[in-house]
Amino acid sequence: MKHKLLIALSLLCIVALNAQTKVSGYVFDTYNEPVAYANVLFKNSTEGTITDENGRFYLESKSSWDTLVVSFLGYETQTLTLTSRVTFDLKFILEEASNTLNEVFIVTGKQSKKNNPAIDILRKIWERKRQNGLKQFKQYEYDKYEKVEFDLNTIDSALIKSKLFRGMEFVFEEVDTSKVTGKTYLPIFLNESYNHVSGDNIIKKEREELIGNKNSGFSNNQIIIDFIDDLYSDYDVYENYLKFFDKSFVSPLSKTGIDNYNYVLSDSAFIDNKWCYNIIYYPRRKNELTFKGDFWVNDTTFAIKEIKLQASKSANINWVKEIYIEQEFEVLNDSVFLVKRDYFLSDFTLSKKESSRGVYGKRTTLYDNYVFNKPKDPKFYDVKVFDYDAEVYNRDDDFWKQNRLEDLNKDEQGVYKMLDTLKTVQKFKTLYNVGSILASGYIEFPSINMDYGPIFSTFGFNEVEGVRLRAGGRTYFGQNDLWRIEGFTAYGFRDNKFKYGISAKALLDKKSRLIIFGGNRRDVEQIGASLTSSTDVLGRSLASSAVIGTGANDKLTNINLSTLGFEIEPAKNLVFAIQGTYRTLKSASETFSLDYVDESSPTGVSSQINQFESRFSVNYFPGRKMTGYGVERRIANDYFARILAQVSLGSPSILNSDFEYTKLQMSYIQPIQVGGLGRLVTSIEAGKTFGDVPLGLLSVVPGNQTYFSIYNTFTQLDFYEFVTDTYTSMHVEHNFNGRLFSRIPFLKKYNLRAIVGARGVWGDLSQDNINISTTGNLVEFPLIAPNDKIYYEYSIGVANIFKVLRLDFNFRGNYLDTPGARRFGVTGSFGFFF
Repeated sequence: MKHKLLIALSLLCIVALNAQTKVSGYVFDTYNEPVAYANVLFKNSTEGTITDENGRFYLESKSSWDTLVVSFLGYETQTLTLTSRVTFDLKFILEEASNTLNEVFIVTGKQSKKNNPAIDILRKIWERKRQNGLKQFKQYEYDKYEKVEFDLNTIDSALIKSKLFRGMEFVFEEVDTSKVTGKTYLPIFLNESYNHVSGDNIIKKEREELIGNKNSGFSNNQIIIDFIDDLYSDYDVYENYLKFFDKSFVSPLSKTGIDNYNYVLSDSAFIDNKWCYNIIYYPRRKNELTFKGDFWVNDTTFAIKEIKLQASKSANINWVKEIYIEQEFEVLNDSVFLVKRDYFLSDFTLSKKESSRGVYGKRTTLYDNYVFNKPKDPKFYDVKVFDYDAEVYNRDDDFWKQNRLEDLNKDEQGVYKMLDTLKTVQKFKTLYNVGSILASGYIEFPSINMDYGPIFSTFGFNEVEGVRLRAGGRTYFGQNDLWRIEGFTAYGFRDNKFKYGISAKALLDKKSRLIIFGGNRRDVEQIGASLTSSTDVLGRSLASSAVIGTGANDKLTNINLSTLGFEIEPAKNLVFAIQGTYRTLKSASETFSLDYVDESSPTGVSSQINQFESRFSVNYFPGRKMTGYGVERRIANDYFARILAQVSLGSPSILNSDFEYTKLQMSYIQPIQVGGLGRLVTSIEAGKTFGDVPLGLLSVVPGNQTYFSIYNTFTQLDFYEFVTDTYTSMHVEHNFNGRLFSRIPFLKKYNLRAIVGARGVWGDLSQDNINISTTGNLVEFPLIAPNDKIYYEYSIGVANIFKVLRLDFNFRGNYLDTPGARRFGVTGSFGFFF
């Protein structure tokens, strides 16, 4: 008994040393209504927080404090003597300060935009923001240390005793309490990186060199690291909008801030011997992408010294209950304030209920060793295509002791040891493998270096094959394999035929990313589902196997495709490819004809196209971030432009091909973040075929007979409704990210998101190309191009229904007299989006 008591007392001492003072509670007014955004701080300190919309607060300090102060303008200030270091579930009742109302300028609720001293200070910040920070120097350099941690939170006895963790109870030895939310948490992943950053404000270029990287967990967790890097992208609090989780939050320092926030001048004090003002801010409206918090600003430079941002729980963002940010700025001299420390916490969870369990994602970034106005050769900033250095990921402990700008605490140190032990537990291996299958779509068989999948393509259906079952696999030695072989076989229960495909690729040179690729596929495919043809030998459109649709999906083609080519990336994100393909095309359905006039045929008509085609393409992806160095790499970000230009030559002299032609094609897809108004995606495609070719080689305007919303297709068109040899199309889609619905009182609580779209295409088709496909076959149909006027559609969509569902209401704009024209349709899609 004495030993148990001694252990308990020791644990209490450890807790006391790690966090000397912890408090939590609620603040109400005399009507028992929560007081949101009230100040809560330790007396005679700058350590504090503000209450949330429910009046709740949690505050933690490493120092020992004996008095808590709660205040809000318009109310009497309350103080409370703390009798213990840990005090939870306090309740404060604030009374209106009726005897001092004449001395208080600002009251609760919406604050005035006129004669508001806080907004006067905010305008000074706008005037000086370009003169603060790194922007005032010609060149700059600094070291950056980043620490990212994932924690399982809300640890209670029910979780510890659950079947899920049976046999793994030892992991709970590392449980601690969050200083932001007051919840218990268990560290489960840790990644550290050390970088050197150089920049030139004159030529507007920056280079970040990874010097060291270390992570806990598993050797193949680069995907997690990429996810984190994209999730927690860098930001500047002085910018008008701060992008997190693919959403643009309005910065409290934004010039549009006065339309989105209430500002209150709360206090003033010396911080690091600089006199600063304290301004509290909170949202004017709920359900918008805004923050609450406060910041300290210097009284002469109007540079930010400290800032705290906490997203409102009503913000229109999914799967994230909490976002909390702290930034501290260092005073280098009288006029230079530079960011010193950045802390970002997010709580990922299925529900925003207070009691819900989730995962913390925490990033701590520290900056040091600033150097200014030291010019470098502009070529220094040209990023190499291949920059992988294995030594960077294998730094020893001495390196990290010397370069960590902040020591790991006890919990963080324990993560490395705990996960090393966890990897030996069979139950955890099983859980990890299930998660891996769901994430990648492949089932791993490491003993034979093979993966089975993708499992999501196992089942399909179309009018020709009926029910289709598919089995596939790939070689897999590791995520950075220098070569890879993939293959599949499929069987249709209606046509009783097997199909197959096999491809191989190998990386010949890492620096230039010279790749050789090739393969063969025999399959049934809907080739009228896209304007710009794919170079992927195993690629197959969703339209080829949609289970249900708006009409018969019987215009399918038997395709036998063989290809061999080379790809090279001489500059970052600039890819050149050259390849030769040979394909045979023949109708797979008795109700669809690919017949064409062939003078060399005894009947004057042929049903099969035999064609060799050589193709040269240029792809450019400005802003794309890639990770890995194998033959297949992973895209680490989403929103970047995609530009393609390619020329294809049909050669009748090679392999006894049927046609001679030249096809020019280009496409351009550009995502644009329109500030706080959401995200706009536009795409343009254009092409022309020179020469006489039959239907199987023409450019079919992509219809969509599925019930899925598929970008770059025309939802109200059937397959082959429009056929062209010259075309130009444009698609525009804008997602308001809740900006519109948040202004409608009875809808804003549902966090719906409005989406509008428009798409149009103009095309032409020569009479010669019409004649070559006119054979008198009873099932052939008239070839029509939208050349009288531009065909257009428009759509109005509602997304984020139950957080995962999107519905689009599509309207056909013209060509309404076409037989069977679909004037209106509803499509949908499922997805997990923030």
